[in-house]
Amino acid sequence: MINYPNGKPNKVISSLKQELDASKKEKKKIANAANRGMDFEHAVNVSNDFYRDEDRARIIKRPTPIKIVKVDYSKMKITEAYFEKQSTTDYNGVYRGKYIDFECKETKSKTSLSFHNIPSQQIEHLKGVLRQGAIAFFLIYFSSLDEVYLVDSSIIINRYEDKEGKKSISIDEVRRLGHLVEQGYIPRLKYLDIVDKIYF
Repeated sequence: MINYPNGKPNKVISSLKQELDASKKEKKKIANAANRGMDFEHAVNVSNDFYRDEDRARIIKRPTPIKIVKVDYSKMKITEAYFEKQSTTDYNGVYRGKYIDFECKETKSKTSLSFHNIPSQQIEHLKGVLRQGAIAFFLIYFSSLDEVYLVDSSIIINRYEDKEGKKSISIDEVRRLGHLVEQGYIPRLKYLDIVDKIYF
């Protein structure tokens, strides 16, 4: 509480200070929520950088194709663009002589991953990858639990296309059918250890 020189509290200033503090807390909360997904993506990226530097694998993040419509050349800035086509999966590359393709999904839910987060074109893409005999999977991050699982794409595809119309895969199914990815410092996500275990 802020006081006048006569010792009496200044309610207006105190109220403004409380509103300002609440606003700062809210902005911080929003910033943290917005960065959560990027933290997972960053963890995958730095893990892939480590695997590349160790010459263990060549896995890259697939860029989302965009069509540039307008550019402000005076500022060297794109002012208008749109997605040229729907994206497939996040990452692809080569590991131990095999093509590898996977999608990363993050959920705040402690109980399931909703299939609303998986567009149908990703399912079709992964089905095609599997038909070619390649390695395909999902890395699923349950951010509230700080747990990452590797789940073979055929499991997600089967659940996704289930005739009973399931709209999600539960954490219990993920734990039973998937594999917990060890988190560390270098690499951040030791997902290739799981790939070695289940695909080779």
